[in-house]
Amino acid sequence: MIDLALLRENPDLFKASQEARGSSVDLVDDVIAADSARRSAITAYEDARADQKSFSSQIAKAPKEDKPALIAEGKEKSAKVKALQSESEEAAFAFDKLAGKLPNLIVEGIPSGGEENFVTLKTVGEPRDFSTDGFEPADHLEIGETLKAIDTARGTKVAGSRFHYLTGFGAKLEMALLNLARDVAEEADFIPTITPTLVKPEVMRGTGFLGEHADEIYRLEADDLFLVGTSEVPLAGFHMDEIVDLSDGPLRYAGISSCYRREAGSYGKDTRGIIRVHQFQKVEMFAYVEVEDAEAEHERMLSLQEKMLGLCELPYRVIDTAAGDLGDSAARKFDCEAWVPTQETYRELTSTSNCTTFQARRLQVRERYDGATRPVATLNGTMANTRWLVPILENHQQSDGSVTVPAALRPYLGGMVAQGPEGPRY
Repeated sequence: MIDLALLRENPDLFKASQEARGSSVDLVDDVIAADSARRSAITAYEDARADQKSFSSQIAKAPKEDKPALIAEGKEKSAKVKALQSESEEAAFAFDKLAGKLPNLIVEGIPSGGEENFVTLKTVGEPRDFSTDGFEPADHLEIGETLKAIDTARGTKVAGSRFHYLTGFGAKLEMALLNLARDVAEEADFIPTITPTLVKPEVMRGTGFLGEHADEIYRLEADDLFLVGTSEVPLAGFHMDEIVDLSDGPLRYAGISSCYRREAGSYGKDTRGIIRVHQFQKVEMFAYVEVEDAEAEHERMLSLQEKMLGLCELPYRVIDTAAGDLGDSAARKFDCEAWVPTQETYRELTSTSNCTTFQARRLQVRERYDGATRPVATLNGTMANTRWLVPILENHQQSDGSVTVPAALRPYLGGMVAQGPEGPRY
């Protein structure tokens, strides 16, 4: 939910945001009109109810002979109150429906346009030149199959397309990666948290995931629950309907969970291997902060993501995502993309979003401030997920079919230096 007071005072700010997103500018005027109609309907209902209460007290004091007429008039007032109450509820419903379609106000200065209009903020590391090593790189699936680490054929047999098994080295490498991510996050004051992977509709809606990308979400209709595509969702709901204490600094959590995405509309894209799958593991940062600290926290999350990429010894770039490629809840989003040798391009591994007060307003997460309460800001950011195995396997492959384990991951693998077709090397 956007800041209504700001919307009323400066609608042009929201129109500019909508234009940058490539979304409907007229929606801003529609929301303002619906808000005005809602407030007018509520005022009319409350005035009529106050009049009815005042009139009821007059009936009690009136002479006996005057009461029949007054009672009849009172019934008319009661009917009017009920009608106006119904109108105010309908106006409120219409407003909520429209306001729920209005995405967050973007941070001023981010690039306008769609997916292709991002701005590269930095590039770190040089892509490896495999020609100097005398061999053509294999893709992650070929490597995974050779090392008996990835099995997509049996994943498809058991669960359908875009599912897989990680076995042996593949399973251990993923757990090592997630444990490293957890430790890096914990060192930065994020509390490790294993989250529910099913949430109620009000939580999914409150985080802004039931907008235009709702078809990406798995829904269990019999239970009226949703499978989460990121632990951002249950972590956003963790303090729902609460007044939190930020006097000692932000509340930070590192969510650890399985995640599920339908990948609707992406058929034909990245069908080979484990780049775009329906189920994956993830460590996700989430923070509740004071509004004034949101941009600094956003940069802090980005620095932790870059630290993880450095520890995994991956070349990468950081992009400022264009407004039209933001989710409804994000006001700004940075993506870190790692180099994938066989695709000769950078692919997204992490994103971190500043959602300002958008989610907190919907979920009623507040803090005490200046004698009252106000919404907090929420931010989220990926620390690691299953997709990281793709660039790790491809960038660290060797000519003999083995994969060198990045130094930071070795302690989590019992000191393993590399994995070859013949087995682990220590």
